[in-house]
Amino acid sequence: MALAFLTLLALLLALAWLTLPASATSASFVGVNYGRLGDDLPPPQAVPRLITSIGIGRVRIYDADPAVLHAFANTGIELVVGLPDSCLPAMAADPDEALAWARANIQAYLPATKIAAVTVGNEVLTNAHDTGFALARCLVPAMEALHSALATLGLDGVVAVTTAHSLAVLATPSYPPSAAVFRRELLPYICPLIAFHARTGSPFFANAYPYFAYQRDPSQIALEYALLDPSAASITDPGSGLRYANLLHAQVDAVYHAIAAAGGDAGKRVEVRVSETGWPSAGDPDEIGATPENAGKYNSNLIRLVCQKKGTPLVPGTPLRAYIFALFNENQKEGPKSERNYGLFKADGTPAYHLDIKMPPEDDTTSGGGSESGGGDGGYEGEPDGASSSGYFGISSAAQQWRTKASVAAAAVAAIILHLPSLGGFDS
Repeated sequence: MALAFLTLLALLLALAWLTLPASATSASFVGVNYGRLGDDLPPPQAVPRLITSIGIGRVRIYDADPAVLHAFANTGIELVVGLPDSCLPAMAADPDEALAWARANIQAYLPATKIAAVTVGNEVLTNAHDTGFALARCLVPAMEALHSALATLGLDGVVAVTTAHSLAVLATPSYPPSAAVFRRELLPYICPLIAFHARTGSPFFANAYPYFAYQRDPSQIALEYALLDPSAASITDPGSGLRYANLLHAQVDAVYHAIAAAGGDAGKRVEVRVSETGWPSAGDPDEIGATPENAGKYNSNLIRLVCQKKGTPLVPGTPLRAYIFALFNENQKEGPKSERNYGLFKADGTPAYHLDIKMPPEDDTTSGGGSESGGGDGGYEGEPDGASSSGYFGISSAAQQWRTKASVAAAAVAAIILHLPSLGGFDS
């Protein structure tokens, strides 16, 4: 029995070496969306090390899966947790539902798991199945109920409550940004939402994809402008006189202008953050621009843009924050081929395309608090795997180290199993 115990102990130590993250931090304005619509993805406990190895300290997930929340415990990685759309009606109707959910899915994991925000639903106001706006009517009441529940638990100053929107909430495209307004039929739901954000200090999350705009109208939108290329020709907004060097800035400022038009003075206190943005590395024949080269250029330029810690032309003093979509290619996503090819990585942990992530390890953070705007942790403690002496690190080398450690751990486990007696001793 003693030998069997030692066998199990060695096995657990080998697996722990793989799953134990390197020194992680939330010291980056760059985050990544960790979707799990795939049947070939690595287990959650292996994911924090991969994320840490590329220097990303913020992760958005789309539910509150216990395995994922446990996997990120004691990593320092900051999470945005998702409340599924299906939960909104019950939460809006019964405050006790919100309190029970907050206790089970937020309080139970704090402080080991660093949860900074909850997104209540995803793209609720443009849900194609919500033809009668029944779900839309539940959105703000559900957010209010969850915020009240967090306040009851003393967590409203730690965990922000927000929701994420498609740019389809706008009645006009992102050009010119100064002309953007929300769709008229959505104003009854958006106006109280803006008031909620202003009162609680939570950010307005927007899923902004320059790829979609380019794919719809490649003859009118320059590829370099959509790819955030620094060499792209700037475009001047005739309404504001502001010059836009890239399409993402124009999209974000379009949301700011729409908030100002709908929210008045309250809208001036609301910060816009990009909850999803990315570029597919493959697509169907009619999906123009979906290539590995363009995906690499977009995400490289995005990271470079965010790490400059500058704002948009309209709000230059508010640094842009963005979550890349997505961490992995997800083979079970429905829709066109591009939907399954947004990942930085393939399911086996190898890069989906060439991309050098260049993020300074001393990048400041603003995390915690109801508005995610508390003090940071002062940067990285040591260099994550894949870091170079220059303080920068690349996705390719980091992924290779992650895969090497996985192979070594697997080999160690195999050696233990092959060279030690069976575990039958537990019957004695």
